[in-house]
Amino acid sequence: MKRSFAEYLDEVLAELRTMLLEKNRRYGNSALEPMRVFSQAPRREQIWVRMDDKLSRIAQGSATPDSENPRVDLVGYGIIDMIAEKIEEEDANG
Repeated sequence: MKRSFAEYLDEVLAELRTMLLEKNRRYGNSALEPMRVFSQAPRREQIWVRMDDKLSRIAQGSATPDSENPRVDLVGYGIIDMIAEKIEEEDANG
């Protein structure tokens, strides 16, 4: 029997969650708390640059390591940007 949209959605969202948590563990919270060694750009602008890089790789069909999928990474950065937006709102509202 074919699965429902909701079942596919639950599976994909669980995979995204696992990937985001693993990358956050591996790289630290660098997307939301950048080191700012060279760039002083705001947090969300840095996320957007990473999204631009992923879009460029998709458009150019550039090779990436087997473990990476630029489309999945792009979705992940979209979610991270949504989290960053919530953090900014909370910071603004005290």
